[in-house]
Amino acid sequence: MQKVPEEWTEWEREMERPVRSGGEEDRETLMMELTRLVQKTVKESSWWERRGIDCSILAMAFISLPAAFLLLGSSQVVWFVLGLLVMGVAHAVITVKGTHLSSHGALSESAVWGQFWAVFFIEVCGSFTARAGVKAHVKMHHAHTNVIGLGDSSTWKVPFLPRIMYLFVAPLAVPIITPIVAMGQLKGQPLWAVVRTVVCVSLGVYSQYILLRCVSGLECGPTLLVMLLSRAMFSLPYIHVNIFQHIGLPMFSPSRRPKRIYQMSHGVLNLPRNPLLDWTFGHSLINCHVEHHLFPSLSDNMCLKVKPIVSRYLKEKSLPYQEDSYLSRLSLFFHKYQELMVCAPPITELVGLQ
Repeated sequence: MQKVPEEWTEWEREMERPVRSGGEEDRETLMMELTRLVQKTVKESSWWERRGIDCSILAMAFISLPAAFLLLGSSQVVWFVLGLLVMGVAHAVITVKGTHLSSHGALSESAVWGQFWAVFFIEVCGSFTARAGVKAHVKMHHAHTNVIGLGDSSTWKVPFLPRIMYLFVAPLAVPIITPIVAMGQLKGQPLWAVVRTVVCVSLGVYSQYILLRCVSGLECGPTLLVMLLSRAMFSLPYIHVNIFQHIGLPMFSPSRRPKRIYQMSHGVLNLPRNPLLDWTFGHSLINCHVEHHLFPSLSDNMCLKVKPIVSRYLKEKSLPYQEDSYLSRLSLFFHKYQELMVCAPPITELVGLQ
C-alpha cells in the first residue's frame, strides 16, 4: 500500500493556530483557508439566515400539530389520513431536524438555551437521552468520522438481519427501539441525568397519547397505532440516510487518520436536493452533509448557503466532493449488503484507495 503523505496524517492542531498574514500566508493549511472563507460568509449573514429560517420551520411543525389532532378525530377517512400525514411530517421535522440541530447547539447562540433545546428536542420529543445522544453523535461520530472503532457508523449495522428485513422492514420498529435503547444508555450516568431522561421521555410519549385520547377522541388501541404510524412514517429514509452517507466510503485507522479536510472530503457524501427530506431532515443531513461535517455548528440554512463555497474550494484543490443519488445508494447497499453491512469495512491508509 502506498505510503501516506505526512501532510495527511497531521491532525487538528493546525486548526487552532491563528491565520497568519504576509509572507506566511502561503503556509496556511487548506482547512484554515476554507474556514476563513466560510466564516466570512457567516459573519455577513443576518440572524434570519443563520438561525431564523430553521427555527421558523421547527415552529411551523409545532403550529401544525393542533390541526393534526383535530383531523385525526374526524370520521371521514380522507381527513383522518390527512391528519396522520400532517402529524408524521411534523414529528419528523421535530425529532430529526430539531434533535440534530439542537445536538450541535445550532438553534441558539446561548449555551444555556442550547442545553435546554437539546434536552427538549432529544429527550421530550425524540425519546432518547441527551447526554448519550450528544456524546455518540458530536463527540464520536463527528470527531472521528469513518475512523474504525470510533466514528465508523457501525452502530447502524445489524449483521444478523437479511438485507430486505434491514432496508425495508426493521426501520419501522425505530419508534419502539429508541426509548428502549435510551433506557439502556442510562447505565453509569448521574442520578439526576437518569431521572431527567425518564421524566422527559415519559412526558413526551404520554403527552401525545393523552392528546390523541382527549382531543382526537381515539380509543386506546387506535391511539397507540396512530402513535406508531406517525413516529415510523420517515423511519425508512432516516435509516437509509444515516448509512448511505458514510458506509462504503474510505475508512481510517485510529493511528493513521488524515487531516480533517481530507477525512471529511473522502469519508462523507451528499445526496441531491429533495424537497420533502430537505424540509423534514434538514439540508445538513441530506444535500449538505459534507459541509455539515466540515462545519458542524452551522444551521441547515447556513450549510446550504456555504455549499457553493465548499464545493468550489474542494474541487479547486483537487479534493473529492462526493455526491450520489438516493436510488443509486439504495441499489448499491441492496446489491452489496453483505460486503457493506455485514463484513467489516477495510481500513484505508491512503484515502480514496480501497
